[in-house]
Amino acid sequence: MLLASPAGGSGRRADKMKSFLRRHSCAFFLICLVGCGVTTNAARNAWLNDVSTETLVWSDEFNGAAQSAPDTKNWTYDTGNGGWGNQELETYCAYGSNTAPCDVKNPNAYVGGDGYLHIVEHNPASGVYTSARMKTQGLQSFQYGRMEARIKIPEGQGYWPAFWLLGNDIETAGWPPCGEIDVMENVGKRPQSIMGSIHGSGINKTTVYTLDHDAKFGDAFHIFGILWSPGEILFYVDSPTNIYATYPRDKMPHGSVWPFDSQKFFFILNVAVGGNSGGGSPNATTVFPQEMLVDYVRVYAEPAGIPAQ
Repeated sequence: MLLASPAGGSGRRADKMKSFLRRHSCAFFLICLVGCGVTTNAARNAWLNDVSTETLVWSDEFNGAAQSAPDTKNWTYDTGNGGWGNQELETYCAYGSNTAPCDVKNPNAYVGGDGYLHIVEHNPASGVYTSARMKTQGLQSFQYGRMEARIKIPEGQGYWPAFWLLGNDIETAGWPPCGEIDVMENVGKRPQSIMGSIHGSGINKTTVYTLDHDAKFGDAFHIFGILWSPGEILFYVDSPTNIYATYPRDKMPHGSVWPFDSQKFFFILNVAVGGNSGGGSPNATTVFPQEMLVDYVRVYAEPAGIPAQ
């Protein structure tokens, strides 16, 4: 990322918990899928085969009351405009902000009472766009393990949704030395594809993942995740056995600096509008408002026995 609530909320929360429990009690189902992933050692194969060996160390399930604030123990905000280094068009608004163009009556970030975080993009006037950029900086940060979010992205020209991480030392080291892990980015004009990337000093690696049969990521929820071990980061979509990108430290350009073993990283969830890297500005086909729905963000500890690459 270079620098009205639906009904049935209580049932939705119950369904999500059942899904969570099934996922940890039916690990045998993944055995048949091992051949789909690119793995590098027996310990990682075991990790992929049996997710019941994992320990959930942190999550946000977004199960608050309707129209409530995202959990302040987990989330804070980047706010304002100025392009964010990419000539983006949006103004980012915090929950409860009523400073124009932000509007507390039309919030850009809230928990819906339906088990989802809503990040909403509004177009309150010609050429004016609002959205939200939420982050766990200073509150929750992590290093190594399996990290994923279940997300339904907005769709349309000019939208640029992302789920990503930055190193904790960004305020002192700056970007890119702090390191960046883009678990998921989508450029609105390419609705069938997402990107998984890493950035650091001398490191700029991106892999594109495209759905089959002209399916669009905005049509349904998908899981976007990474398996992060010392010296290596693997990216997957929908299942940790469906690995589509592998970035090992020893394959980076000569003279580059690998920042991913030196510190913890914090999460960012946002939807930008326009921008040089986001595929251009909205046009007559772009629909407002739209929203990114986030079902959960979860972090699992890496099982013991996976050697550094």
